[in-house]
Amino acid sequence: MAEEQADPLAAWTARLLGLGTGISPEDARGFVHDLYAHAQSDLDEERAEADFAREE
Repeated sequence: MAEEQADPLAAWTARLLGLGTGISPEDARGFVHDLYAHAQSDLDEERAEADFAREE
């Protein structure tokens, strides 16, 4: 479990690689990283909007 906390992308990269062949581990990790970054950005925007709405 400590490894998952140290690298939150590892589990998702492994799951993606387990879906089949044709993608390199580097490409899978890059995809997971980009997806995670975009999702985090969306969550940050939602939180900022919610904070702004509460302040009004």
